[in-house]
Amino acid sequence: MRSLVDKSLRRDQLYINGQWCDAQRGGVYPVINPADGTEVGKVANAGVDDARRAIDAATAALAEWQQRSAKERSNVLHAWFSLVMENREDLALLLTLEQGKPLQEAKAEITYGASYIEWFAEEAKRIYGDVIAPPSADKRLLTLKQPVGVVAAITPWNFPNAMLARKMAPALAAGCTVVAKPAGATPLSALALAVLAERAGVPPGVINIVTSTDAAAIGKEFTTHPQVRKITFTGSTAVGKELSQQAARGVKKVTMELGGNAPFIVFSDADLDAAVAGAIASKFRNAGQTCVCANRFYVQAEIYDQFAQKLQQAISQLRIGNGVEPDVDIGPLINQAAVEKVEQLVADAVARGARVVIGGARTKAHSAFYLPTLLIEVPSDAALCEEEIFGPVAALIKFDTEQEAIALANASEYGLAGYFYTQNPSRIWRVAEQLECGMVAINDGVLSNEMAPFGGIKQSGMGREGSRYGLDDYLNIKYLCQGSLE
Repeated sequence: MRSLVDKSLRRDQLYINGQWCDAQRGGVYPVINPADGTEVGKVANAGVDDARRAIDAATAALAEWQQRSAKERSNVLHAWFSLVMENREDLALLLTLEQGKPLQEAKAEITYGASYIEWFAEEAKRIYGDVIAPPSADKRLLTLKQPVGVVAAITPWNFPNAMLARKMAPALAAGCTVVAKPAGATPLSALALAVLAERAGVPPGVINIVTSTDAAAIGKEFTTHPQVRKITFTGSTAVGKELSQQAARGVKKVTMELGGNAPFIVFSDADLDAAVAGAIASKFRNAGQTCVCANRFYVQAEIYDQFAQKLQQAISQLRIGNGVEPDVDIGPLINQAAVEKVEQLVADAVARGARVVIGGARTKAHSAFYLPTLLIEVPSDAALCEEEIFGPVAALIKFDTEQEAIALANASEYGLAGYFYTQNPSRIWRVAEQLECGMVAINDGVLSNEMAPFGGIKQSGMGREGSRYGLDDYLNIKYLCQGSLE
């Protein structure tokens, strides 16, 4: 198997104040490759005391970093972006070994994450204030924007590089410093990003990485520490609620990118081949382990059977295997618990009348690989219509009218992403405006990019990442009033 070209990207210690260090209590934990259950390595297992050290380092580094000019911060971010792209092959291999996704997807994720670093390198120079018309001639009013301060970032295992880059880049662009806790299952990608950030000239203490299996304790330290002024979290709605409640006690800013339950609607006038291609891209990327992947497929009755046949054929072409092998489309799920959840959701749907057309099982006993699956005749009260599947399972539900499709799509507490296919211009506007989602893809199965605002409504969270809006939650607006002017 191919090994890293730059072996220094492989780190196993905490990164605090520009130093690689062990956890104070000396603990370590294993990183497991989900494809074969082998141990990739061991990393430091931080405790609350280590989190406090990291916060102290970020606090000490804040004044110097925020006083740098926007162009200076921009130049550092540009250098970081270039280093990430130069090391894309190694970063992708690390990502695949700890997370499982195919190498081609891992490379795409590295590019995607780097795009946020590049984007915010430019946006750093576009943090504008305002001059406001005064109420009287003897006053002048203006606003300026300043960094919120120390930012605590908590990221998930499904996109361990991109989700961290998407949080750290705007924070650094705004002049904030960062303490980050990557998911316990996937710490290597975060540590490698820190290596390259250091090479790019990010000063000690501006970025700190704390790896740990004790997510609850570290999260509570982040949300309650008085020096942390913002929490940015990507993960489950349940954990997001808990972090939000904790952060509220300190009146901290929060950005929450939480669970999704994306509807994917196919109307009878859709281009079915395009809809199938979009369904494959949306549903089966990262083995269905994305917060924006299609969770509920609503297909109009007139074309239901035809769409199901075409989708079945496309699914049958997907290749499943270890992500480091060539030509693999579907890697493993992250762990056994994830597979068991998918099994339970499929069993519930079948018990309620759904039929398995293809897949519907692991590749073998105790495997983390779950076959790409198509369910038809799925009742709308199946558990998988209410819960994120987070696995390679497409569940088809029949509908008759546009109004029914919209009602079914909106019958969820989540509101992150939504997809629909139609060739009717009027319907495009009607449906897009009525779907209760923060993001809507129309005749497209992929909607994420650095130039667009990423985020949801309802219980899918608050705040936006990426785009020109992505700096807002890392900045405070300060209003200045100068009087006694004559």
